[in-house]
Amino acid sequence: MYNDKFTYNHLPAADLQSDYQFLDLPQFQHSEQLNCAHRLLDFQIENENGDTVCIQTFDEKWTYKQLHDKANQIAHYLIDDLGLQSGNRVLLRSANNLMMVACWYAIIKAGGVVVATMPLLRAKELKTVIDCAEISHAICDIDLAEEMELTHSDFLKKVAYFDTEEWNSKVNSKPTTFENYNSNAEDIAIIGFTSGTTGIPKMTAHYHKDILNICEAFPVHSLQPTKDDVFTGSPPLGFTFGLGGLVLFPMYFGASTFLIEKPSPDLLLKAIQDYKITICFTAPTAWRVLTTKLNEYDISSLRKCVSAGETLPLKVWEDWYNATGLKIIDGIGSTEILHIFISSNEENMKPGATGKAILGYEAKLIDENGNDTPIGEPGRLAVRGITGCKYLNRIEKQKEYVQNGWNITGDVFRQDDDGYFWFVARGDDMIISSGYNIAAIEVESVLLTHEDILECAVVGLPDEERGMLVCANIVLKEQQKASDDFAKEIQQWFKETAAPYKYPRVINFITHLPKTETGKIQRFKLK
Repeated sequence: MYNDKFTYNHLPAADLQSDYQFLDLPQFQHSEQLNCAHRLLDFQIENENGDTVCIQTFDEKWTYKQLHDKANQIAHYLIDDLGLQSGNRVLLRSANNLMMVACWYAIIKAGGVVVATMPLLRAKELKTVIDCAEISHAICDIDLAEEMELTHSDFLKKVAYFDTEEWNSKVNSKPTTFENYNSNAEDIAIIGFTSGTTGIPKMTAHYHKDILNICEAFPVHSLQPTKDDVFTGSPPLGFTFGLGGLVLFPMYFGASTFLIEKPSPDLLLKAIQDYKITICFTAPTAWRVLTTKLNEYDISSLRKCVSAGETLPLKVWEDWYNATGLKIIDGIGSTEILHIFISSNEENMKPGATGKAILGYEAKLIDENGNDTPIGEPGRLAVRGITGCKYLNRIEKQKEYVQNGWNITGDVFRQDDDGYFWFVARGDDMIISSGYNIAAIEVESVLLTHEDILECAVVGLPDEERGMLVCANIVLKEQQKASDDFAKEIQQWFKETAAPYKYPRVINFITHLPKTETGKIQRFKLK
Protein backbone atom coordinates (compact mmCIF):
# COMPACT_ATOMS: atom_id res chain seq x y z
CA MET A 1 0.00 0.00 0.00
CA TYR A 2 1.20 3.50 -0.82
CA ASN A 3 2.62 5.68 1.94
CA ASP A 4 0.60 8.63 0.61
CA LYS A 5 -3.04 7.56 1.06
CA PHE A 6 -4.66 10.35 -0.99
CA THR A 7 -5.93 8.09 -3.78
CA TYR A 8 -7.26 5.44 -1.38
CA ASN A 9 -9.05 8.06 0.69
CA HIS A 10 -10.76 9.63 -2.31
CA LEU A 11 -11.76 6.61 -4.39
CA PRO A 12 -15.52 6.05 -4.69
CA ALA A 13 -16.88 3.12 -2.72
CA ALA A 14 -17.02 -0.21 -4.53
CA ASP A 15 -20.81 -0.06 -4.86
CA LEU A 16 -20.49 3.25 -6.71
CA GLN A 17 -18.09 1.83 -9.28
CA SER A 18 -19.12 0.05 -12.46
CA ASP A 19 -19.40 -3.71 -12.67
CA TYR A 20 -16.20 -5.21 -14.06
CA GLN A 21 -17.21 -7.83 -16.60
CA PHE A 22 -15.03 -10.37 -18.47
CA LEU A 23 -12.50 -10.56 -15.65
CA ASP A 24 -12.62 -14.37 -15.78
CA LEU A 25 -10.83 -14.31 -19.14
CA PRO A 26 -7.14 -15.18 -18.66
CA GLN A 27 -5.79 -12.08 -20.47
CA PHE A 28 -7.55 -9.86 -17.92
CA GLN A 29 -6.39 -11.72 -14.82
CA HIS A 30 -3.45 -10.41 -12.81
CA SER A 31 -1.53 -11.27 -9.70
CA GLU A 32 -2.30 -9.25 -6.59
CA GLN A 33 1.08 -7.54 -6.77
CA LEU A 34 1.51 -5.68 -10.05
CA ASN A 35 3.55 -2.75 -11.33
CA CYS A 36 2.46 -2.18 -14.92
CA ALA A 37 5.88 -0.76 -15.89
CA HIS A 38 7.32 -4.26 -15.57
CA ARG A 39 5.12 -5.81 -18.26
CA LEU A 40 5.41 -2.81 -20.56
CA LEU A 41 9.16 -2.20 -20.30
CA ASP A 42 11.20 -4.55 -18.08
CA PHE A 43 9.54 -7.55 -19.74
CA GLN A 44 11.08 -6.55 -23.07
CA ILE A 45 14.58 -6.59 -21.56
CA GLU A 46 13.96 -9.95 -19.89
CA ASN A 47 12.85 -11.37 -23.25
CA GLU A 48 15.98 -10.21 -25.07
CA ASN A 49 14.25 -7.37 -26.90
CA GLY A 50 16.54 -4.73 -25.37
CA ASP A 51 18.41 -3.90 -28.57
CA THR A 52 15.22 -3.38 -30.55
CA VAL A 53 14.29 0.21 -31.43
CA CYS A 54 11.59 1.30 -29.02
CA ILE A 55 11.02 4.99 -29.50
CA GLN A 56 12.23 7.57 -31.98
CA THR A 57 11.72 11.09 -33.26
CA PHE A 58 13.05 13.00 -36.25
CA ASP A 59 16.20 13.67 -34.18
CA GLU A 60 16.67 10.78 -31.75
CA LYS A 61 16.33 7.02 -31.40
CA TRP A 62 16.28 4.85 -28.27
CA THR A 63 16.24 1.08 -27.90
CA TYR A 64 14.19 -0.63 -25.22
CA LYS A 65 17.37 -0.96 -23.15
CA GLN A 66 18.11 2.77 -23.41
CA LEU A 67 14.56 3.70 -22.37
CA HIS A 68 14.66 1.14 -19.57
CA ASP A 69 17.97 2.45 -18.21
CA LYS A 70 16.93 6.09 -18.41
CA ALA A 71 13.61 5.39 -16.65
CA ASN A 72 15.50 3.60 -13.87
CA GLN A 73 17.90 6.52 -13.45
CA ILE A 74 15.02 9.00 -13.23
CA ALA A 75 13.23 6.76 -10.71
CA HIS A 76 16.34 6.91 -8.49
CA TYR A 77 16.44 10.70 -8.92
CA LEU A 78 12.77 11.05 -7.95
CA ILE A 79 13.30 9.17 -4.71
CA ASP A 80 16.85 10.19 -3.77
CA ASP A 81 16.87 13.86 -4.81
CA LEU A 82 13.19 14.88 -4.89
CA GLY A 83 12.01 12.79 -1.93
CA LEU A 84 9.16 11.07 -3.77
CA GLN A 85 7.04 8.83 -1.55
CA SER A 86 4.85 6.04 -2.90
CA GLY A 87 1.40 7.35 -3.78
CA ASN A 88 2.58 10.95 -4.35
CA ARG A 89 1.03 12.49 -7.45
CA VAL A 90 3.53 13.79 -10.00
CA LEU A 91 2.56 16.39 -12.59
CA LEU A 92 4.18 15.54 -15.93
CA ARG A 93 4.32 18.46 -18.35
CA SER A 94 5.80 17.98 -21.79
CA ALA A 95 5.13 17.64 -25.48
CA ASN A 96 5.41 14.15 -26.98
CA ASN A 97 9.09 13.27 -26.72
CA LEU A 98 11.47 10.57 -25.51
CA MET A 99 12.14 12.08 -22.09
CA MET A 100 8.43 12.40 -21.32
CA VAL A 101 8.01 8.67 -21.90
CA ALA A 102 11.05 7.91 -19.72
CA CYS A 103 9.61 10.11 -16.95
CA TRP A 104 6.21 8.41 -17.23
CA TYR A 105 7.81 5.02 -16.64
CA ALA A 106 10.07 6.37 -13.89
CA ILE A 107 7.13 7.72 -11.90
CA ILE A 108 5.28 4.40 -12.18
CA LYS A 109 8.40 2.41 -11.27
CA ALA A 110 9.01 4.58 -8.20
CA GLY A 111 5.44 4.08 -6.95
CA GLY A 112 4.20 7.52 -7.92
CA VAL A 113 0.93 8.41 -9.65
CA VAL A 114 1.28 10.07 -13.05
CA VAL A 115 -0.79 13.17 -13.80
CA ALA A 116 0.14 14.01 -17.40
CA THR A 117 -1.08 17.37 -18.69
CA MET A 118 -1.49 19.13 -21.99
CA PRO A 119 1.50 21.27 -23.00
CA LEU A 120 -0.76 24.23 -23.76
CA LEU A 121 -2.19 24.61 -20.26
CA ARG A 122 -1.55 27.96 -18.57
CA ALA A 123 -0.49 28.62 -14.99
CA LYS A 124 -4.06 29.10 -13.72
CA GLU A 125 -5.13 25.78 -15.21
CA LEU A 126 -2.05 24.01 -13.89
CA LYS A 127 -2.74 25.33 -10.40
CA THR A 128 -6.29 23.93 -10.57
CA VAL A 129 -4.93 20.49 -11.47
CA ILE A 130 -2.29 20.65 -8.73
CA ASP A 131 -4.74 21.78 -6.07
CA CYS A 132 -7.39 19.19 -7.02
CA ALA A 133 -4.97 16.25 -6.95
CA GLU A 134 -2.81 17.71 -4.13
CA ILE A 135 0.23 17.22 -6.33
CA SER A 136 3.55 17.39 -4.50
CA HIS A 137 6.01 16.99 -7.40
CA ALA A 138 6.24 18.21 -10.98
CA ILE A 139 8.49 17.25 -13.87
CA CYS A 140 8.47 19.73 -16.72
CA ASP A 141 10.22 20.04 -20.07
CA ILE A 142 12.49 23.07 -19.88
CA ASP A 143 10.85 24.34 -23.07
CA LEU A 144 7.60 24.71 -21.11
CA ALA A 145 9.13 26.29 -18.02
CA GLU A 146 7.50 29.73 -18.34
CA GLU A 147 3.96 28.77 -17.27
CA MET A 148 5.28 26.24 -14.76
CA GLU A 149 7.30 28.95 -13.02
CA LEU A 150 4.16 31.09 -12.77
CA THR A 151 2.29 28.24 -11.07
CA HIS A 152 2.14 28.49 -7.28
CA SER A 153 0.41 26.07 -4.94
CA ASP A 154 0.87 25.16 -1.30
CA PHE A 155 0.77 21.48 -2.30
CA LEU A 156 3.64 21.67 -4.79
CA LYS A 157 6.97 20.98 -3.04
CA LYS A 158 9.46 20.05 -5.79
CA VAL A 159 9.72 20.99 -9.48
CA ALA A 160 12.34 19.51 -11.80
CA TYR A 161 13.02 20.58 -15.38
CA PHE A 162 14.40 17.97 -17.73
CA ASP A 163 17.01 18.52 -20.41
CA THR A 164 18.76 21.09 -18.23
CA GLU A 165 22.41 20.80 -17.22
CA GLU A 166 21.42 20.15 -13.60
CA TRP A 167 18.92 17.43 -14.59
CA ASN A 168 21.36 15.66 -16.90
CA SER A 169 24.16 15.79 -14.35
CA LYS A 170 22.10 14.31 -11.53
CA VAL A 171 20.09 11.78 -13.55
CA ASN A 172 23.05 10.48 -15.55
CA SER A 173 24.96 9.75 -12.36
CA LYS A 174 22.29 7.36 -11.07
CA PRO A 175 22.37 3.55 -11.40
CA THR A 176 20.66 2.04 -14.43
CA THR A 177 19.16 -0.75 -12.32
CA PHE A 178 16.10 -0.17 -10.13
CA GLU A 179 13.75 -2.36 -8.12
CA ASN A 180 10.21 -1.37 -9.05
CA TYR A 181 7.86 -0.38 -6.25
CA ASN A 182 5.83 -3.43 -5.24
CA SER A 183 2.44 -1.95 -6.03
CA ASN A 184 -0.90 -3.75 -5.99
CA ALA A 185 -2.91 -4.44 -9.13
CA GLU A 186 -5.56 -2.08 -7.75
CA ASP A 187 -3.22 0.73 -6.76
CA ILE A 188 -3.75 3.90 -8.81
CA ALA A 189 -1.19 4.33 -11.60
CA ILE A 190 -2.51 7.43 -13.37
CA ILE A 191 -5.01 10.24 -12.89
CA GLY A 192 -6.56 11.77 -15.98
CA PHE A 193 -8.31 15.11 -15.75
CA THR A 194 -11.49 15.36 -17.78
CA SER A 195 -13.48 18.48 -18.47
CA GLY A 196 -17.17 18.48 -17.77
CA THR A 197 -19.99 20.95 -17.95
CA THR A 198 -19.45 22.10 -14.37
CA GLY A 199 -16.24 24.02 -14.94
CA ILE A 200 -14.51 22.10 -12.13
CA PRO A 201 -12.24 19.43 -13.64
CA LYS A 202 -12.86 15.85 -12.61
CA MET A 203 -10.08 13.43 -11.68
CA THR A 204 -10.57 9.99 -13.12
CA ALA A 205 -8.23 7.34 -11.75
CA HIS A 206 -7.00 4.07 -13.24
CA TYR A 207 -5.37 1.05 -11.65
CA HIS A 208 -2.15 -0.66 -12.69
CA LYS A 209 -4.24 -3.56 -13.98
CA ASP A 210 -6.37 -1.14 -16.05
CA ILE A 211 -3.25 -0.03 -17.92
CA LEU A 212 -2.53 -3.62 -18.99
CA ASN A 213 -6.17 -4.56 -19.60
CA ILE A 214 -6.64 -2.01 -22.37
CA CYS A 215 -3.59 -3.44 -24.15
CA GLU A 216 -5.46 -6.74 -24.49
CA ALA A 217 -8.64 -5.05 -25.71
CA PHE A 218 -8.62 -2.51 -28.56
CA PRO A 219 -5.22 -3.33 -30.14
CA VAL A 220 -5.96 -7.07 -30.18
CA HIS A 221 -9.45 -6.50 -31.59
CA SER A 222 -8.64 -3.89 -34.22
CA LEU A 223 -4.89 -3.73 -34.88
CA GLN A 224 -3.36 -7.19 -34.38
CA PRO A 225 0.04 -5.58 -33.68
CA THR A 226 3.37 -7.36 -34.04
CA LYS A 227 6.89 -6.43 -32.96
CA ASP A 228 7.53 -5.19 -36.51
CA ASP A 229 4.90 -2.44 -36.31
CA VAL A 230 5.81 1.24 -36.05
CA PHE A 231 3.16 3.45 -34.41
CA THR A 232 2.70 7.20 -34.75
CA GLY A 233 -0.02 9.81 -34.38
CA SER A 234 -1.01 13.28 -33.30
CA PRO A 235 -2.76 12.94 -29.90
CA PRO A 236 -0.78 14.31 -26.93
CA LEU A 237 0.37 11.80 -24.34
CA GLY A 238 -1.61 13.88 -21.84
CA PHE A 239 -4.71 12.34 -23.45
CA THR A 240 -5.33 8.69 -22.63
CA PHE A 241 -6.04 8.22 -26.36
CA GLY A 242 -2.47 9.26 -27.09
CA LEU A 243 -0.97 7.41 -24.13
CA GLY A 244 -2.52 4.16 -25.27
CA GLY A 245 -1.90 4.52 -28.99
CA LEU A 246 1.64 5.89 -28.82
CA VAL A 247 3.15 4.32 -25.68
CA LEU A 248 1.19 1.49 -24.07
CA PHE A 249 0.10 -0.46 -27.14
CA PRO A 250 3.37 -0.48 -29.10
CA MET A 251 5.47 -1.31 -26.03
CA TYR A 252 3.13 -4.04 -24.78
CA PHE A 253 3.71 -5.86 -28.06
CA GLY A 254 7.42 -5.07 -28.38
CA ALA A 255 6.88 -2.75 -31.34
CA SER A 256 8.19 0.81 -31.75
CA THR A 257 6.67 4.26 -31.66
CA PHE A 258 7.50 7.50 -33.47
CA LEU A 259 6.75 10.71 -31.54
CA ILE A 260 6.17 14.16 -33.04
CA GLU A 261 6.22 17.11 -30.63
CA LYS A 262 4.15 19.43 -32.84
CA PRO A 263 2.35 17.17 -35.29
CA SER A 264 0.98 18.63 -38.51
CA PRO A 265 -0.43 16.78 -41.51
CA ASP A 266 2.83 17.24 -43.42
CA LEU A 267 4.95 15.98 -40.51
CA LEU A 268 2.67 12.97 -40.03
CA LEU A 269 2.95 12.09 -43.72
CA LYS A 270 6.71 12.67 -43.71
CA ALA A 271 7.08 10.35 -40.72
CA ILE A 272 4.94 7.67 -42.38
CA GLN A 273 7.03 7.92 -45.55
CA ASP A 274 10.53 8.19 -44.05
CA TYR A 275 10.14 5.85 -41.07
CA LYS A 276 7.82 3.26 -42.63
CA ILE A 277 5.01 3.80 -40.16
CA THR A 278 2.47 0.98 -40.12
CA ILE A 279 -0.17 2.22 -37.61
CA CYS A 280 -1.37 5.83 -37.26
CA PHE A 281 -3.67 7.40 -34.65
CA THR A 282 -5.24 10.80 -35.28
CA ALA A 283 -8.53 12.72 -35.32
CA PRO A 284 -11.11 12.87 -38.15
CA THR A 285 -10.16 16.43 -39.04
CA ALA A 286 -6.58 15.33 -39.61
CA TRP A 287 -7.61 12.37 -41.76
CA ARG A 288 -9.53 14.80 -43.98
CA VAL A 289 -6.47 17.01 -44.49
CA LEU A 290 -4.12 14.04 -44.95
CA THR A 291 -6.29 12.84 -47.83
CA THR A 292 -5.66 16.06 -49.75
CA LYS A 293 -1.86 15.66 -49.51
CA LEU A 294 -1.41 12.01 -50.39
CA ASN A 295 0.10 12.66 -53.83
CA GLU A 296 3.07 14.36 -52.13
CA TYR A 297 4.14 11.35 -50.02
CA ASP A 298 4.63 7.59 -50.14
CA ILE A 299 2.47 5.98 -47.42
CA SER A 300 2.63 2.43 -48.75
CA SER A 301 3.92 1.11 -45.39
CA LEU A 302 0.70 2.11 -43.58
CA ARG A 303 -1.64 -0.77 -42.76
CA LYS A 304 -3.87 0.47 -39.93
CA CYS A 305 -5.54 3.89 -39.50
CA VAL A 306 -7.30 4.77 -36.24
CA SER A 307 -9.66 7.69 -35.64
CA ALA A 308 -11.09 8.85 -32.31
CA GLY A 309 -11.72 12.03 -30.33
CA GLU A 310 -14.86 12.90 -32.28
CA THR A 311 -17.18 11.09 -34.62
CA LEU A 312 -15.74 10.12 -38.01
CA PRO A 313 -17.84 11.57 -40.89
CA LEU A 314 -18.70 9.03 -43.57
CA LYS A 315 -17.32 11.29 -46.30
CA VAL A 316 -13.89 11.44 -44.61
CA TRP A 317 -13.88 7.63 -44.42
CA GLU A 318 -14.92 7.26 -48.06
CA ASP A 319 -12.43 9.82 -49.39
CA TRP A 320 -9.54 8.14 -47.54
CA TYR A 321 -10.60 4.65 -48.63
CA ASN A 322 -11.00 5.69 -52.27
CA ALA A 323 -7.55 7.30 -52.21
CA THR A 324 -5.64 4.61 -50.30
CA GLY A 325 -7.67 1.41 -50.12
CA LEU A 326 -7.29 1.57 -46.33
CA LYS A 327 -10.30 1.49 -44.02
CA ILE A 328 -10.11 3.99 -41.15
CA ILE A 329 -10.97 2.27 -37.86
CA ASP A 330 -13.35 4.51 -35.94
CA GLY A 331 -13.68 4.21 -32.18
CA ILE A 332 -15.16 5.82 -29.12
CA GLY A 333 -13.45 5.92 -25.76
CA SER A 334 -13.31 8.25 -22.79
CA THR A 335 -10.89 9.38 -20.12
CA GLU A 336 -13.24 7.80 -17.57
CA ILE A 337 -13.00 4.37 -19.23
CA LEU A 338 -9.34 4.93 -20.23
CA HIS A 339 -9.44 4.04 -23.93
CA ILE A 340 -11.57 2.82 -26.85
CA PHE A 341 -14.41 0.44 -25.96
CA ILE A 342 -16.53 0.47 -29.15
CA SER A 343 -14.83 0.02 -32.51
CA SER A 344 -14.41 -2.35 -35.46
CA ASN A 345 -11.82 -3.95 -37.68
CA GLU A 346 -11.62 -4.56 -41.41
CA GLU A 347 -13.64 -7.77 -41.16
CA ASN A 348 -16.66 -6.40 -39.28
CA MET A 349 -16.80 -2.75 -40.37
CA LYS A 350 -19.82 -0.76 -41.51
CA PRO A 351 -18.74 2.60 -43.00
CA GLY A 352 -20.37 5.39 -40.99
CA ALA A 353 -20.93 3.25 -37.90
CA THR A 354 -18.67 3.50 -34.86
CA GLY A 355 -18.76 -0.29 -34.47
CA LYS A 356 -19.57 -2.79 -31.75
CA ALA A 357 -18.39 -3.25 -28.18
CA ILE A 358 -14.91 -4.82 -28.34
CA LEU A 359 -13.72 -7.79 -26.29
CA GLY A 360 -13.69 -6.81 -22.65
CA TYR A 361 -16.75 -4.56 -22.84
CA GLU A 362 -20.47 -4.64 -23.40
CA ALA A 363 -22.68 -1.71 -24.35
CA LYS A 364 -26.35 -0.86 -24.59
CA LEU A 365 -28.61 2.15 -25.05
CA ILE A 366 -30.99 3.40 -22.37
CA ASP A 367 -33.62 6.09 -22.03
CA GLU A 368 -33.82 8.76 -19.34
CA ASN A 369 -35.36 6.24 -16.94
CA GLY A 370 -32.65 3.66 -17.47
CA ASN A 371 -34.77 1.35 -19.61
CA ASP A 372 -33.32 -0.26 -22.73
CA THR A 373 -34.24 1.62 -25.91
CA PRO A 374 -35.72 -0.20 -28.94
CA ILE A 375 -33.46 -1.05 -31.88
CA GLY A 376 -33.12 1.94 -34.19
CA GLU A 377 -34.15 4.47 -31.54
CA PRO A 378 -31.66 7.00 -30.09
CA GLY A 379 -30.56 6.36 -26.53
CA ARG A 380 -27.89 7.16 -23.99
CA LEU A 381 -24.78 5.01 -24.31
CA ALA A 382 -24.11 2.74 -21.33
CA VAL A 383 -20.89 0.69 -21.10
CA ARG A 384 -19.29 -1.72 -18.64
CA GLY A 385 -16.28 -3.99 -18.75
CA ILE A 386 -12.64 -4.34 -17.78
CA THR A 387 -12.20 -0.64 -17.00
CA GLY A 388 -14.59 1.93 -15.61
CA CYS A 389 -15.05 5.37 -14.13
CA LYS A 390 -13.44 6.08 -10.78
CA TYR A 391 -13.75 9.79 -9.99
CA LEU A 392 -11.67 10.91 -7.03
CA ASN A 393 -13.47 13.05 -4.47
CA ARG A 394 -16.52 13.67 -6.70
CA ILE A 395 -19.23 11.41 -5.33
CA GLU A 396 -22.05 13.38 -6.95
CA LYS A 397 -20.41 13.10 -10.38
CA GLN A 398 -19.62 9.40 -9.81
CA LYS A 399 -23.32 8.74 -9.20
CA GLU A 400 -24.17 10.55 -12.44
CA TYR A 401 -21.61 8.70 -14.53
CA VAL A 402 -22.08 5.23 -13.03
CA GLN A 403 -25.66 4.05 -12.71
CA ASN A 404 -26.64 0.48 -11.80
CA GLY A 405 -23.12 -0.68 -12.56
CA TRP A 406 -23.00 0.90 -16.05
CA ASN A 407 -20.88 3.86 -17.20
CA ILE A 408 -23.16 6.49 -18.78
CA THR A 409 -20.90 8.34 -21.20
CA GLY A 410 -23.05 11.33 -22.16
CA ASP A 411 -23.22 10.28 -25.81
CA VAL A 412 -26.38 9.52 -27.78
CA PHE A 413 -26.27 6.61 -30.22
CA ARG A 414 -28.67 4.35 -32.07
CA GLN A 415 -28.13 0.64 -32.62
CA ASP A 416 -29.07 -1.24 -35.78
CA ASP A 417 -30.38 -4.79 -36.20
CA ASP A 418 -26.82 -6.13 -36.52
CA GLY A 419 -25.72 -4.61 -33.22
CA TYR A 420 -23.65 -1.75 -34.68
CA PHE A 421 -23.64 1.57 -32.84
CA TRP A 422 -24.19 4.78 -34.86
CA PHE A 423 -23.33 8.16 -33.33
CA VAL A 424 -26.20 10.66 -33.02
CA ALA A 425 -25.04 13.50 -30.75
CA ARG A 426 -23.30 14.52 -27.55
CA GLY A 427 -25.65 14.51 -24.63
CA ASP A 428 -24.11 17.55 -22.93
CA ASP A 429 -22.48 20.87 -23.75
CA MET A 430 -19.06 19.44 -24.52
CA ILE A 431 -17.50 20.90 -27.67
CA ILE A 432 -15.19 18.53 -29.55
CA SER A 433 -13.00 20.56 -31.90
CA SER A 434 -10.12 18.95 -33.83
CA GLY A 435 -10.07 16.13 -31.30
CA TYR A 436 -9.91 18.42 -28.24
CA ASN A 437 -12.62 18.17 -25.58
CA ILE A 438 -13.59 21.71 -24.61
CA ALA A 439 -16.23 22.35 -21.96
CA ALA A 440 -18.39 25.37 -22.71
CA ILE A 441 -18.38 26.38 -19.06
CA GLU A 442 -14.56 26.47 -19.00
CA VAL A 443 -14.46 28.95 -21.88
CA GLU A 444 -17.20 31.03 -20.27
CA SER A 445 -15.32 31.12 -16.97
CA VAL A 446 -12.30 32.64 -18.68
CA LEU A 447 -14.30 35.14 -20.74
CA LEU A 448 -16.14 36.40 -17.69
CA THR A 449 -12.85 37.55 -16.18
CA HIS A 450 -12.48 40.09 -19.03
CA GLU A 451 -13.20 43.58 -17.75
CA ASP A 452 -15.46 44.47 -20.70
CA ILE A 453 -17.67 41.36 -20.72
CA LEU A 454 -20.95 41.42 -18.81
CA GLU A 455 -22.37 38.02 -19.76
CA CYS A 456 -21.54 35.25 -22.18
CA ALA A 457 -22.69 31.83 -23.31
CA VAL A 458 -20.56 29.41 -25.30
CA VAL A 459 -21.86 26.78 -27.71
CA GLY A 460 -20.39 24.53 -30.37
CA LEU A 461 -21.11 25.17 -34.03
CA PRO A 462 -20.78 22.44 -36.68
CA ASP A 463 -17.73 22.89 -38.89
CA GLU A 464 -16.56 20.73 -41.77
CA GLU A 465 -12.86 21.19 -41.05
CA ARG A 466 -12.72 20.99 -37.23
CA GLY A 467 -15.90 19.10 -36.43
CA MET A 468 -17.10 21.92 -34.17
CA LEU A 469 -16.10 25.51 -33.51
CA VAL A 470 -16.14 27.24 -30.13
CA CYS A 471 -18.64 30.08 -30.50
CA ALA A 472 -18.94 32.75 -27.78
CA ASN A 473 -22.07 34.86 -27.56
CA ILE A 474 -21.05 37.92 -25.60
CA VAL A 475 -22.94 40.77 -23.95
CA LEU A 476 -20.59 43.72 -23.43
CA LYS A 477 -20.84 46.20 -20.59
CA GLU A 478 -20.52 48.96 -23.20
CA GLN A 479 -22.17 47.69 -26.34
CA GLN A 480 -20.72 50.43 -28.53
CA LYS A 481 -17.36 48.63 -28.28
CA ALA A 482 -18.65 45.74 -30.35
CA SER A 483 -16.64 45.37 -33.57
CA ASP A 484 -14.61 42.83 -35.52
CA ASP A 485 -11.40 44.39 -34.24
CA PHE A 486 -12.55 44.13 -30.63
CA ALA A 487 -13.51 40.50 -31.19
CA LYS A 488 -9.94 39.85 -32.34
CA GLU A 489 -8.63 41.62 -29.22
CA ILE A 490 -10.70 39.32 -27.03
CA GLN A 491 -9.48 36.25 -28.91
CA GLN A 492 -5.85 37.27 -28.47
CA TRP A 493 -6.42 38.04 -24.79
CA PHE A 494 -8.00 34.61 -24.32
CA LYS A 495 -5.00 32.85 -25.90
CA GLU A 496 -2.72 34.61 -23.44
CA THR A 497 -4.97 33.76 -20.49
CA ALA A 498 -5.89 30.11 -21.12
CA ALA A 499 -4.95 27.20 -23.36
CA PRO A 500 -5.09 28.53 -26.94
CA TYR A 501 -6.98 25.51 -28.30
CA LYS A 502 -9.99 26.59 -26.21
CA TYR A 503 -10.28 30.09 -27.62
CA PRO A 504 -13.58 31.10 -29.30
CA ARG A 505 -13.02 31.09 -33.04
CA VAL A 506 -16.43 32.73 -33.49
CA ILE A 507 -17.58 35.70 -31.42
CA ASN A 508 -21.08 37.11 -31.65
CA PHE A 509 -21.82 40.35 -29.82
CA ILE A 510 -25.45 40.38 -28.72
CA THR A 511 -27.56 42.69 -26.57
CA HIS A 512 -28.87 39.96 -24.24
CA LEU A 513 -28.77 36.20 -23.69
CA PRO A 514 -31.96 34.17 -24.22
CA LYS A 515 -33.07 32.80 -20.86
CA THR A 516 -35.93 30.95 -19.23
CA GLU A 517 -38.06 32.57 -16.54
CA THR A 518 -35.80 31.01 -13.93
CA GLY A 519 -32.71 32.61 -15.53
CA LYS A 520 -31.31 29.50 -17.22
CA ILE A 521 -29.60 30.25 -20.54
CA GLN A 522 -31.42 28.71 -23.50
CA ARG A 523 -28.40 27.38 -25.37
CA PHE A 524 -30.48 25.68 -28.01
CA LYS A 525 -31.50 29.13 -29.28
CA LEU A 526 -27.88 30.15 -29.58
CA LYS A 527 -27.02 26.97 -31.48
